[in-house]
Amino acid sequence: MSPPYEKIIRPHRGWVRFDWAGLWRYRDLLWLTVRRDFVARYQQTILGPAWFVIQPVVTALVFTIVFGQRLGAQSGPPPFLFFLGGMLLWSFFANILNTAGNAFHANSAVFTKVYFPRLIVPLAVVISSLVPLAIQLVVFLAVYAYTCLGAGVWPVDALGLALLPWAILQTALFGLGVSLATSALSAKYRDLQHALPFVVQMWMFVTPVIFPYNQLGHAARLVALANPLTPLVETVRLGFFGAGVVTPGLYAVSIGLTLLTLFAGLMLYQRAERTFADTV
Repeated sequence: MSPPYEKIIRPHRGWVRFDWAGLWRYRDLLWLTVRRDFVARYQQTILGPAWFVIQPVVTALVFTIVFGQRLGAQSGPPPFLFFLGGMLLWSFFANILNTAGNAFHANSAVFTKVYFPRLIVPLAVVISSLVPLAIQLVVFLAVYAYTCLGAGVWPVDALGLALLPWAILQTALFGLGVSLATSALSAKYRDLQHALPFVVQMWMFVTPVIFPYNQLGHAARLVALANPLTPLVETVRLGFFGAGVVTPGLYAVSIGLTLLTLFAGLMLYQRAERTFADTV
Protein backbone atom coordinates (compact mmCIF):
# COMPACT_ATOMS: atom_id res chain seq x y z
CA MET A 1 0.00 0.00 0.00
CA SER A 2 1.52 3.26 -1.12
CA PRO A 3 1.68 6.16 1.38
CA PRO A 4 -0.76 9.06 0.87
CA TYR A 5 0.48 11.72 -1.54
CA GLU A 6 0.57 15.26 -0.31
CA LYS A 7 2.00 18.31 -2.04
CA ILE A 8 2.21 21.65 -0.26
CA ILE A 9 2.34 24.78 -2.43
CA ARG A 10 3.81 27.84 -0.79
CA PRO A 11 4.51 31.28 -2.28
CA HIS A 12 8.17 32.07 -2.71
CA ARG A 13 9.62 35.02 -0.85
CA GLY A 14 12.03 36.46 -3.39
CA TRP A 15 11.41 39.44 -5.64
CA VAL A 16 13.23 37.95 -8.63
CA ARG A 17 12.25 34.34 -9.06
CA PHE A 18 10.23 33.42 -12.13
CA ASP A 19 8.68 29.98 -12.50
CA TRP A 20 9.65 29.34 -16.11
CA ALA A 21 9.60 25.57 -15.54
CA GLY A 22 6.01 25.82 -14.31
CA LEU A 23 4.99 27.70 -17.44
CA TRP A 24 6.43 24.91 -19.57
CA ARG A 25 4.65 22.22 -17.55
CA TYR A 26 1.34 24.05 -17.96
CA ARG A 27 1.82 24.88 -21.65
CA ASP A 28 -1.33 22.93 -22.58
CA LEU A 29 -3.34 25.16 -20.25
CA LEU A 30 -1.77 28.19 -21.91
CA TRP A 31 -3.04 27.19 -25.34
CA LEU A 32 -6.46 26.29 -23.96
CA THR A 33 -6.63 29.73 -22.34
CA VAL A 34 -5.63 31.38 -25.62
CA ARG A 35 -8.47 29.60 -27.38
CA ARG A 36 -10.92 30.48 -24.59
CA ASP A 37 -9.98 34.17 -24.71
CA PHE A 38 -10.43 34.33 -28.46
CA VAL A 39 -13.75 32.45 -28.53
CA ALA A 40 -15.28 34.06 -25.44
CA ARG A 41 -14.43 37.62 -26.48
CA TYR A 42 -16.96 37.66 -29.33
CA GLN A 43 -19.24 34.82 -28.34
CA GLN A 44 -22.95 35.58 -28.84
CA THR A 45 -22.19 38.61 -30.98
CA ILE A 46 -23.79 39.18 -34.37
CA LEU A 47 -20.69 40.46 -36.16
CA GLY A 48 -18.19 38.26 -34.31
CA PRO A 49 -14.55 38.68 -35.47
CA ALA A 50 -15.68 41.45 -37.82
CA TRP A 51 -15.27 43.75 -34.81
CA PHE A 52 -11.53 43.29 -35.27
CA VAL A 53 -11.89 45.19 -38.53
CA ILE A 54 -14.72 47.60 -37.70
CA GLN A 55 -13.07 49.28 -34.72
CA PRO A 56 -9.79 50.38 -36.38
CA VAL A 57 -11.49 51.21 -39.68
CA VAL A 58 -14.10 53.44 -38.01
CA THR A 59 -11.40 55.07 -35.88
CA ALA A 60 -9.30 55.75 -38.97
CA LEU A 61 -12.36 57.25 -40.71
CA VAL A 62 -13.03 59.58 -37.77
CA PHE A 63 -9.39 60.67 -37.71
CA THR A 64 -9.54 61.27 -41.47
CA ILE A 65 -12.58 63.52 -41.08
CA VAL A 66 -11.23 65.44 -38.09
CA PHE A 67 -7.49 65.61 -38.81
CA GLY A 68 -7.24 64.63 -42.48
CA GLN A 69 -7.25 68.19 -43.84
CA ARG A 70 -4.20 69.19 -41.81
CA LEU A 71 -2.42 65.96 -42.66
CA GLY A 72 -3.34 66.30 -46.32
CA ALA A 73 -1.31 69.49 -46.54
CA GLN A 74 1.80 67.34 -46.08
CA SER A 75 3.20 65.13 -48.79
CA GLY A 76 2.65 61.46 -48.03
CA PRO A 77 0.05 58.68 -48.17
CA PRO A 78 -3.70 59.37 -48.18
CA PRO A 79 -4.91 60.28 -44.67
CA PHE A 80 -7.13 57.21 -44.27
CA LEU A 81 -4.27 54.86 -45.13
CA PHE A 82 -1.91 56.83 -42.90
CA PHE A 83 -4.22 56.54 -39.88
CA LEU A 84 -5.00 52.88 -40.59
CA GLY A 85 -1.29 52.08 -40.56
CA GLY A 86 -0.78 54.04 -37.36
CA MET A 87 -3.57 52.10 -35.65
CA LEU A 88 -2.00 48.67 -36.31
CA LEU A 89 0.44 48.39 -33.41
CA TRP A 90 -1.45 50.85 -31.24
CA SER A 91 -4.61 48.69 -31.38
CA PHE A 92 -2.48 45.64 -30.57
CA PHE A 93 -1.03 47.33 -27.48
CA ALA A 94 -4.37 48.79 -26.32
CA ASN A 95 -6.08 45.42 -26.73
CA ILE A 96 -3.47 43.74 -24.51
CA LEU A 97 -3.64 46.43 -21.84
CA ASN A 98 -7.44 46.65 -21.74
CA THR A 99 -7.82 42.87 -21.47
CA ALA A 100 -4.85 41.80 -19.32
CA GLY A 101 -4.49 44.97 -17.26
CA ASN A 102 -6.89 43.67 -14.61
CA ALA A 103 -5.97 39.99 -14.54
CA PHE A 104 -6.31 39.41 -10.78
CA HIS A 105 -9.82 40.84 -10.47
CA ALA A 106 -11.09 39.33 -13.73
CA ASN A 107 -9.87 35.84 -12.81
CA SER A 108 -10.16 35.90 -9.01
CA ALA A 109 -12.76 33.09 -8.99
CA VAL A 110 -10.25 30.77 -10.66
CA PHE A 111 -7.08 32.03 -9.01
CA THR A 112 -8.43 31.43 -5.50
CA LYS A 113 -9.47 27.84 -6.18
CA VAL A 114 -7.01 26.22 -8.59
CA TYR A 115 -3.24 26.41 -8.70
CA PHE A 116 -1.41 27.12 -11.95
CA PRO A 117 1.23 29.71 -12.88
CA ARG A 118 -0.65 33.01 -12.77
CA LEU A 119 1.47 34.38 -15.58
CA ILE A 120 -0.43 32.12 -17.98
CA VAL A 121 -3.45 34.46 -18.05
CA PRO A 122 -1.69 37.65 -19.28
CA LEU A 123 0.50 35.58 -21.61
CA ALA A 124 -2.62 34.05 -23.16
CA VAL A 125 -4.07 37.53 -23.73
CA VAL A 126 -0.89 38.61 -25.56
CA ILE A 127 -0.93 35.55 -27.80
CA SER A 128 -4.66 35.72 -28.55
CA SER A 129 -4.30 39.43 -29.39
CA LEU A 130 -2.07 38.44 -32.30
CA VAL A 131 -5.18 37.17 -34.12
CA PRO A 132 -6.92 40.58 -34.40
CA LEU A 133 -3.55 42.11 -35.28
CA ALA A 134 -3.21 39.66 -38.18
CA ILE A 135 -6.75 40.40 -39.40
CA GLN A 136 -6.18 44.15 -39.22
CA LEU A 137 -2.87 43.75 -41.05
CA VAL A 138 -4.63 41.90 -43.88
CA VAL A 139 -7.21 44.71 -44.15
CA PHE A 140 -4.45 47.34 -44.14
CA LEU A 141 -2.51 45.48 -46.85
CA ALA A 142 -5.64 45.25 -48.99
CA VAL A 143 -6.25 49.02 -48.73
CA TYR A 144 -2.54 49.65 -49.23
CA ALA A 145 -2.39 47.53 -52.38
CA TYR A 146 -5.52 49.16 -53.81
CA THR A 147 -4.16 52.66 -53.14
CA CYS A 148 -0.71 51.92 -54.52
CA LEU A 149 -2.11 50.24 -57.63
CA GLY A 150 -4.22 53.32 -58.31
CA ALA A 151 -1.26 55.66 -57.82
CA GLY A 152 1.26 53.41 -59.53
CA VAL A 153 3.74 53.95 -56.70
CA TRP A 154 4.95 51.48 -54.05
CA PRO A 155 6.81 53.55 -51.39
CA VAL A 156 8.15 50.58 -49.41
CA ASP A 157 11.34 50.69 -47.38
CA ALA A 158 13.39 47.53 -46.86
CA LEU A 159 14.67 48.53 -43.41
CA GLY A 160 11.17 49.27 -42.11
CA LEU A 161 9.80 45.98 -43.40
CA ALA A 162 12.74 44.09 -41.88
CA LEU A 163 12.13 45.74 -38.49
CA LEU A 164 8.37 45.07 -38.55
CA PRO A 165 8.51 41.59 -36.89
CA TRP A 166 10.69 43.05 -34.13
CA ALA A 167 8.28 45.96 -33.71
CA ILE A 168 5.41 43.50 -33.21
CA LEU A 169 7.43 41.47 -30.69
CA GLN A 170 8.50 44.56 -28.75
CA THR A 171 4.92 45.85 -28.66
CA ALA A 172 3.84 42.51 -27.20
CA LEU A 173 6.60 42.60 -24.55
CA PHE A 174 5.86 46.20 -23.61
CA GLY A 175 2.11 45.53 -23.45
CA LEU A 176 2.77 42.49 -21.27
CA GLY A 177 4.99 44.48 -18.91
CA VAL A 178 2.49 47.31 -18.48
CA SER A 179 -0.38 44.84 -18.03
CA LEU A 180 1.49 42.94 -15.32
CA ALA A 181 2.21 46.16 -13.46
CA THR A 182 -1.37 47.45 -13.67
CA SER A 183 -2.76 44.04 -12.63
CA ALA A 184 -0.52 43.98 -9.58
CA LEU A 185 -1.39 47.54 -8.57
CA SER A 186 -5.13 47.20 -9.23
CA ALA A 187 -5.24 44.15 -6.93
CA LYS A 188 -4.67 46.54 -4.03
CA TYR A 189 -5.74 49.92 -5.42
CA ARG A 190 -9.08 49.52 -7.17
CA ASP A 191 -9.06 53.09 -8.45
CA LEU A 192 -6.80 51.84 -11.22
CA GLN A 193 -9.67 49.74 -12.62
CA HIS A 194 -11.62 52.92 -13.30
CA ALA A 195 -8.60 54.89 -14.45
CA LEU A 196 -7.24 52.29 -16.89
CA PRO A 197 -9.60 53.02 -19.84
CA PHE A 198 -8.90 56.74 -19.44
CA VAL A 199 -5.14 56.10 -19.29
CA VAL A 200 -5.27 54.02 -22.48
CA GLN A 201 -7.24 56.74 -24.26
CA MET A 202 -4.82 59.47 -23.19
CA TRP A 203 -1.83 57.31 -24.05
CA MET A 204 -2.87 57.30 -27.70
CA PHE A 205 -2.48 61.08 -27.82
CA VAL A 206 1.15 60.88 -26.64
CA THR A 207 1.86 58.24 -29.28
CA PRO A 208 2.38 59.43 -32.89
CA VAL A 209 -0.77 57.75 -34.17
CA ILE A 210 -2.58 60.87 -35.38
CA PHE A 211 0.46 62.92 -36.41
CA PRO A 212 3.88 61.60 -37.44
CA TYR A 213 6.86 62.14 -35.20
CA ASN A 214 8.52 64.65 -37.56
CA GLN A 215 5.49 66.98 -37.32
CA LEU A 216 5.50 67.18 -33.53
CA GLY A 217 6.75 70.24 -31.69
CA HIS A 218 9.80 70.22 -29.43
CA ALA A 219 7.86 69.54 -26.21
CA ALA A 220 5.73 66.86 -27.87
CA ARG A 221 8.85 65.15 -29.22
CA LEU A 222 10.33 64.95 -25.74
CA VAL A 223 7.16 63.27 -24.49
CA ALA A 224 7.11 60.93 -27.50
CA LEU A 225 10.77 60.07 -26.90
CA ALA A 226 9.85 58.69 -23.47
CA ASN A 227 7.14 56.53 -25.06
CA PRO A 228 8.50 53.13 -26.17
CA LEU A 229 5.70 52.84 -28.73
CA THR A 230 6.93 55.83 -30.75
CA PRO A 231 9.59 54.12 -32.91
CA LEU A 232 7.38 51.04 -33.26
CA VAL A 233 4.52 53.00 -34.83
CA GLU A 234 7.04 54.88 -36.94
CA THR A 235 8.49 51.55 -38.13
CA VAL A 236 5.17 50.69 -39.78
CA ARG A 237 5.16 54.03 -41.57
CA LEU A 238 8.78 53.65 -42.63
CA GLY A 239 8.16 50.16 -44.00
CA PHE A 240 5.04 50.94 -46.01
CA PHE A 241 5.27 54.68 -46.65
CA GLY A 242 9.02 55.28 -46.54
CA ALA A 243 8.44 58.27 -44.27
CA GLY A 244 8.81 57.10 -40.66
CA VAL A 245 11.46 58.43 -38.27
CA VAL A 246 13.46 55.41 -37.09
CA THR A 247 16.90 56.10 -35.61
CA PRO A 248 19.26 53.91 -33.54
CA GLY A 249 18.99 56.32 -30.60
CA LEU A 250 15.19 56.30 -30.63
CA TYR A 251 15.14 52.51 -30.79
CA ALA A 252 17.77 52.16 -28.04
CA VAL A 253 15.68 54.26 -25.64
CA SER A 254 12.55 52.31 -26.61
CA ILE A 255 14.16 48.89 -26.10
CA GLY A 256 15.66 49.94 -22.76
CA LEU A 257 12.33 51.24 -21.45
CA THR A 258 10.54 48.12 -22.72
CA LEU A 259 12.92 45.75 -20.91
CA LEU A 260 12.76 47.86 -17.75
CA THR A 261 8.94 47.88 -17.85
CA LEU A 262 8.77 44.13 -18.47
CA PHE A 263 11.16 43.34 -15.61
CA ALA A 264 9.35 45.67 -13.20
CA GLY A 265 5.98 44.24 -14.25
CA LEU A 266 7.15 40.68 -13.66
CA MET A 267 8.43 41.53 -10.18
CA LEU A 268 5.27 43.41 -9.18
CA TYR A 269 3.01 40.69 -10.57
CA GLN A 270 4.72 37.81 -8.79
CA ARG A 271 4.85 39.85 -5.60
CA ALA A 272 1.12 40.62 -5.78
CA GLU A 273 0.09 37.03 -6.51
CA ARG A 274 1.27 35.99 -3.04
CA THR A 275 -1.38 38.03 -1.21
CA PHE A 276 -3.92 39.14 -3.81
CA ALA A 277 -6.57 36.69 -2.48
CA ASP A 278 -6.65 38.69 0.75
CA THR A 279 -7.27 42.01 -1.01
CA VAL A 280 -9.35 41.23 -4.13
